[in-house]
Amino acid sequence: MISGTAAIAGIGATEFSKDSGRSELKLAVEAARAALADAGLTPADVDGMCTFTMDSNAEVAVARELGAGDLTFFSQISYGGGAACATVHQAVLAVAAGAAEVVICYRSLNERSGRRFGQVAVGAVQGATSGAIDAGWHYPMGLATPAATVAMAARRYMHAFGATSADFGTVAVADRKHAATNPAAWFYQRPITLAEHQESRWICEPLRLLDCCQETDGAVAIVVTSLQRARSLSHPPVVIRAAAQGSGPNQFTMTSYYRDDMTGLPEMGVVARQLWRQSGLTPADIRTAVLYDHFTPYVLMQLEELGFCPRGEARHFIADGALELGGRLPLNPHGGQLGEGYLHGMNGIAEGVRQVRGSAANQVPGDGPVLVTAGTGVPTSGLILASG
Repeated sequence: MISGTAAIAGIGATEFSKDSGRSELKLAVEAARAALADAGLTPADVDGMCTFTMDSNAEVAVARELGAGDLTFFSQISYGGGAACATVHQAVLAVAAGAAEVVICYRSLNERSGRRFGQVAVGAVQGATSGAIDAGWHYPMGLATPAATVAMAARRYMHAFGATSADFGTVAVADRKHAATNPAAWFYQRPITLAEHQESRWICEPLRLLDCCQETDGAVAIVVTSLQRARSLSHPPVVIRAAAQGSGPNQFTMTSYYRDDMTGLPEMGVVARQLWRQSGLTPADIRTAVLYDHFTPYVLMQLEELGFCPRGEARHFIADGALELGGRLPLNPHGGQLGEGYLHGMNGIAEGVRQVRGSAANQVPGDGPVLVTAGTGVPTSGLILASG
């Protein structure tokens, strides 16, 4: 069992902006240095690194610019935002196996000033890869952006369970309300109302502009080490009670069109079952949830897959302020990717750490564990973090 063998000892991030003015490599190193300083460690202590296959910075490049020495572990995880918690999962496995002692997990991107992730990527259908073959089936039909692919599943979910655009808007309103009181958030002091959500323009029906996450420049880094070593560092350790990856049958990217049922996220169900089993916890034990919110409909589906409510009943579960501070399950107290910044879920892990430490801008009362999830619609991952 890996539960409780490792801990997060440090977190670091750049500012979240729309034009960073520096390279993605420089951003990655800046965040990594900040994370090491937060942990009370130095680059010489680092012997492992893990990032996304989508990151433009190779592990050795970041290690070189950081001033690290020998690396005994390095790894990259596929599937975009689904890799976020999986980088920490890989680090836990490395630490538990003795393959490394101090692992930096990082993600850096100029998503607004550089590559625009929300646009059509022609290259996705080029090349002799399985991904290009998959995309070749739906790109010619106009399903060529993340929003377009998610919209199909969202519409089916609405048809099956009676969810409405206003239900999706409830998620956006909660996220932006929390971002408005988080000084690090891009939308600091800029909450929205449900009426404003409903008046925002269509991106791809039933998704409105305010159902879609931001495009952000920035970087986030996480330091993972053994629980024993973490106890001797700068902060009380944030114990990784559970870490898991998951992919379901007939898995595609963003929407798995060939499943009999498109109203769920089976890959998150695979993750959920592992998280609860590893930790010995249940949804009722979770103090706050940091759920991947690239598109609001997938937050409702996650709540169901994770066991917070039965299938099709998330719209009732989130009613009456349930997702806001003081509600039954405060969602994304940092503002999420809709409100703080879109760093492919890595900033959500950092928020989970702050909640456990008691240092968050919007601190949720209590000392219970925090659930963090990664990207949905793709093979994904999750964590449960707790004090130790």
